[in-house]
Amino acid sequence: MTEPTLRRRLLFIALALAMMAGLLRLAIAVLAPGGWTLWEALILLCFLGTMPWSALSAANALVGLAILLGAKDPVAAVLPQIRAARPGPPRGRTAIAICIRNEDMAAVLPPLARLLDGLAARGLAGRFVLWVLSDTPAGPAAAAEEAAIRAFAEGRTDTNYRRRAVNDGFKAGNVMDFLDHHAEGLDHFICLDADSEMTPEAVLRLVAILEADPKLAIVQQLIHGRPATAAFPRLFQFGMRQGMRTWAIGQAWWQGDEGPYWGHNAAIRIAPFREHGRLGPLPDGSRILSHDQVEATRLTAAGWKVRVLPDDTGSREGNPPTFGDFVTRDLRWAGGNMQYLALLRLPGQTMMARWQLVQAMLLFVGAPLWCAILLLAAVNALTGGGAATPTGALLLLLFAGWACHYAPKLAGYLEVLLKPGLAEAYGGRRDFARGAAAEIAFTTMMEPARLMAQSLFLLALPFGLKVGWAAQNRADRGVSWADAARQFWPPTLAGLLLGVAFAAASPLALLLAAPVLLSLLLAIPFAVLTADAEFSARLRREGLCAMPEEILGGAE
Repeated sequence: MTEPTLRRRLLFIALALAMMAGLLRLAIAVLAPGGWTLWEALILLCFLGTMPWSALSAANALVGLAILLGAKDPVAAVLPQIRAARPGPPRGRTAIAICIRNEDMAAVLPPLARLLDGLAARGLAGRFVLWVLSDTPAGPAAAAEEAAIRAFAEGRTDTNYRRRAVNDGFKAGNVMDFLDHHAEGLDHFICLDADSEMTPEAVLRLVAILEADPKLAIVQQLIHGRPATAAFPRLFQFGMRQGMRTWAIGQAWWQGDEGPYWGHNAAIRIAPFREHGRLGPLPDGSRILSHDQVEATRLTAAGWKVRVLPDDTGSREGNPPTFGDFVTRDLRWAGGNMQYLALLRLPGQTMMARWQLVQAMLLFVGAPLWCAILLLAAVNALTGGGAATPTGALLLLLFAGWACHYAPKLAGYLEVLLKPGLAEAYGGRRDFARGAAAEIAFTTMMEPARLMAQSLFLLALPFGLKVGWAAQNRADRGVSWADAARQFWPPTLAGLLLGVAFAAASPLALLLAAPVLLSLLLAIPFAVLTADAEFSARLRREGLCAMPEEILGGAE
């Protein structure tokens, strides 16, 4: 670790600890008056468990916003390799490797055609080759998949297709099988998921950055959502895009050469990845599901660099089209990330590598703690506790916790509003502010139900709940009331029971809990409405939460 990186990390830790101290002081000011009940002590304990993620989010946001507003070139300020990136044709040969399993090839192939044709138009066809890596089980779907790729490959010399009979190791095993048996003569690969889309310019920039530093093993580009027609992804990715920009800039500033890898839309140097990124089974014999961050930590522990390019230009992905699909993917990630607990004790890891694994778990472990706080607050109110709680201090604590949790997104909104050129890409400040307000309302309705789903899932994991790698739904579709009820009856029931408890305690307790309770109670209609074709069409007609690519007619 270099001395500048050490100084940055110490400064970042100091900032995060200061935020945690402020949150703790507010929590004590709320809970201490009138003496401590058992429930209030437990609330404080749970709140302490949520503070690391809140402080991490807020600190990343503040650092990222400061760089975005103050640096002449924010990307170069956190990615020095970009200054040394050489323009022109790459020196090495690169595979465009896309992993698929039971995918709609009519959606997968057109973005690949645009990418390959764009590279060929620049005279680079010999520098890049496409590999479609399939884990689709044998049967009609596999036959249709192979036929579609055979038709796609007609007249192309840059397209290869390989389907494994058994998807051992899931996606990580799929990639490593390719590197072991088909990567001869290749220097790098661009890893894509089935819903990934990259422009030729983005791919060339990633490869140039990788080639600018011989010790750089992975350069991970920031990713934004494809323009979406359905309401749910449209609203979700509007906020996600702003939050990821400030988060990634802030995180890259202090993590330096030990950055994240998200599994796709990244350029990877084959030799070190094949040597150090090979993942065996966990101690219990199961396979690592959330492989990407583990692969990154293995590389950095071996002395290689992993960097993030905190610019999403030319780098897209699809987002789940419905709330139900989003939660299903979320829980799969939660199960994968919680496997990291078994990896923390393994030798040969750097401190930052261990922190990367802890950080990935923190993304989900806060959910049961927040739900426990809500339950404990209801019990405390019902048993007469909290009578002396100062309402002003409580409101301040609730606002501070909310602001810290969503600080990256809020900082991203502020950056756009302060930069007329950025706002113009979204139709101007007024349209952007409308979109931000709609997204905040959307997240307010979504997040408690999402946290409840995560909590129930995490509570079931120790009792044998199995997590696998299943094909994802990526197509827009409506959600029936029956399907929504089957998936979201638990948060609805929880909202009803908690609502009765808070109402029995006092009108003020019910009022303060109302935003969370409404999310739980309305989880079923929320899932139906945000997938509804008419509601989605209305958002599009009004231009609400439109992305720049939509406003420009699909251009990057």
